Formats: sequence, structure tokens, C-alpha cells
Amino acid sequence: MDAVENNSVRIPERLLKREQARAEDAERRKEAKENQSVTEEKSDFFTGAFNRERAAIEELLSGCSGADRGAATQTLDEVTVKTQQLLKCLNDSMAFLTQYDLRQAQASLQRLQTSLDEKREEVLPKKKFAFRSRSKATVPSAGDVTTAAAAAVTPGDAAVTKVDEAAHTEQCGFSNMDNAVLTKTAEEIHKQDVLLTHLTNCKVRLFGSPSTLHIKHVSGCEILCGPVSSSVFVDHCRDSTLAFPCQQLRTHNTRDTRVYLHVTSRAIVEDCHDVSFAPFSWSYPTLDEDFAVSGLDRGRNNWTQVDDFNWLAAGTPSPNWTLIPDVDRRTSWDV
Repeated sequence: MDAVENNSVRIPERLLKREQARAEDAERRKEAKENQSVTEEKSDFFTGAFNRERAAIEELLSGCSGADRGAATQTLDEVTVKTQQLLKCLNDSMAFLTQYDLRQAQASLQRLQTSLDEKREEVLPKKKFAFRSRSKATVPSAGDVTTAAAAAVTPGDAAVTKVDEAAHTEQCGFSNMDNAVLTKTAEEIHKQDVLLTHLTNCKVRLFGSPSTLHIKHVSGCEILCGPVSSSVFVDHCRDSTLAFPCQQLRTHNTRDTRVYLHVTSRAIVEDCHDVSFAPFSWSYPTLDEDFAVSGLDRGRNNWTQVDDFNWLAAGTPSPNWTLIPDVDRRTSWDV
């Protein structure tokens, strides 16, 4: 009799526990569904806003012509600002975007940037100039470049390779040098476009916060730069070590290169091989002030989030880039 009574008590308890578990599971599913709904709403809102802004930028570009150089410059500057704002919007939305939506937005931004570069070249074409002597280590100022481009190149001392005239008079940098230690101060590069091109076996130190940094055709170099407020563009780089904080990194045609990176969006590689990444570790006395000038978020570093545009296999790591093991990372940067 006691056994029957105990069973009659235990059965309702089991049913109660089962019902409680079902209720908790239903509540979890409801909460998950609500969270998913919120995420989808955020994603839909982002996609709509992003596409509208992208279309507005494309319309500005399509209406830009070289008939009025002043108006074209103003339009292209507006497009540049709007593109940077769109990039910031994408960075702020990364937490709730799917990988597919993220890649689509990044690809759209890359196409916009390419269209902007092409339109700038079309309506504000860069003039070319050629230097004639590789032995000179002096980099011409922007004023010298403009004068040289306006007049015929006369015989004299200058460097061998062709280098594009700076699109903006603020551009500065180093070009066509071998086995040199090269330095720019914060005052020299503040908010400027810096170009480093045709350097071999050089050590470069850029103290301060430039607007953009272009690194082209370098080999066997070590290039360290303070916080770059917008983008770093690397092209045809070989067997080099680079270190910089930036908002966006775009790397093309590069191999056997190590990048010590602080990036607030994502790094992009394309047509690259054997590129490796580690967190930015260079330091100098005014680094904190230069971060403040750049506007970069020191608390956000996506140095491990690299998009390879040549590798679209979801879930499989790209073979073209790796992370530098802790034991192999540089911590000392003395010249």
C-alpha cells in the first residue's frame, strides 16, 4: 500500500518537472526568437540605409565632370567624406551582421573606393614627372613637384623612376632610395597623404598621424608609422615588415610580409601570398597624442579579422595569410 501511495506521489512530481522543463524551453525559444527578430530588424535597417547612401554616392560620382575643376574637387571631397562615414557605419554594425551581409557591404565599399579613384583620375588627372638620377636621396617638395610637372624636365640631378605627382599638394614621403634610414616628424606628416614608393632595404619611421599612407613597390624594408586616420594602401610589397594603426587596410600583390596591425574595421588582402599579422606593438613618446589626433578607437583592434578577396570558401581559412605566433612577434623596434 505504501509503495502504491509513493508511486502516486512520485508520478505527479515527474510530470510537474517535465512540464516545468517544457515551459523553460518554450521561454528560451521565445527569447531566442525575439532576439533573432531584433537582429534581423537591425540588419534590415542597416541594409536599407547602406544601400540608399551607396546609391547617393554613386549618383554624385556619375554627375561629376571635369568641366569645372573647382566643383569637381568639391564633389570628390564630399564623396570621400560620405564613403568614410559609410565605412564607419559598417564598422559600428559588425556585431549583428551575418558574414554574407558583411562581405557584401565590404565589397560594395571597395567598388565605391575604386570608382572614386577612377573618377578622380578622370576629372582631376595627375601629371607625371620623371627624375633622372637615382643617387639623390632628397625627396622633392609638393611645390617642386608641381613646378617640375608644369615645365619640361631639364637635365640635372634627380631620381630615375617615375612617380605620380601628388594628387594633393599636402602629399609627402620618400621615393627611390636604397639602404637608408628615413624619418618624418609629426609636424611633417600631420593630416597629410604620405607616399612611400620604390624603396629597397630601407628603415622608415613616421612619427605622427597622417591622413592616408600609400606603400608601393618596396622590398626588404621595415616601415613603422603612427596612427593613420583613414586608410593604408599596400601594393607590390616584398619581404618587408610593416607596423601601423589605421581605420582600414587594403593590401594587394604582396608576399612574404609581416604586418603589425591595429585596425578598427577589417583588413583586406587580394592577390597576396605568405602575409602574416600580429597586433601593433611599436611605441614612441607621443603615440597617445597621435592616437587622439587620428580619432581611431584604441579599444577596437580587429587585427585577426582579415578578408581575402581571392578566397571565398566559407568556413575554411585562407592559405594566403596567417597569424604570427606569440614567440615570433617583434617587441623591440630600435633602428
